[in-house]
Amino acid sequence: MKVLMVLTSHDQLGNSGRKTGFWLEELAAPYYTFKDAGAEIVLASPQGGQPPLDPKSNEPANQTDKTHRFEKDAAAKAQLATTVRLDSVSQADFDTVLYPGGHGPLWDLAEDANSIALIQSVPRCRQARCAGMSCTGRAAPRHHAGRQGAGRRQEGHGLHEFGRSRGRPDRDRAVSSSRTNSRPRAASIRRPTTGRRT
Repeated sequence: MKVLMVLTSHDQLGNSGRKTGFWLEELAAPYYTFKDAGAEIVLASPQGGQPPLDPKSNEPANQTDKTHRFEKDAAAKAQLATTVRLDSVSQADFDTVLYPGGHGPLWDLAEDANSIALIQSVPRCRQARCAGMSCTGRAAPRHHAGRQGAGRRQEGHGLHEFGRSRGRPDRDRAVSSSRTNSRPRAASIRRPTTGRRT
């Protein structure tokens, strides 16, 4: 199995002056679930290279066994530091696409043309291909059904405040995982985060 994990390249929490990015546990938990199952994992981001880490996700209260394992894993950290550019990958080369959460995706992955095209290609895939999004990674497909459908989807995912005002993504409380008919599903591998994001 070959898995593509798409991370954010965005590090600013609106105009708050605070840093954001991806949520470490939401990368580490599925990363090791797939890795321990023998999957080949490719990490990608819009800009390539090192994606920004939400500093709150690295606070002691938000650490888990998987995040500790990731922090001690030199190979995983090297892979994270050298993510491939999202415009260089094709969904057809992967069995599963997964978007880890964090507030960063609310800005770049929700608007990135390559991300949108990647997600739109998934329902037309054959066999076991699927897409999974954890927590705020679920903002990534908001253009999938067009702008009218996107608004309804945001509200259904608890992202209606983001849809009304992009300056307040901290209102996001989308904690349920997306469902697909294929395996493996993000919902079955994602553990709840241990801390509340503000």
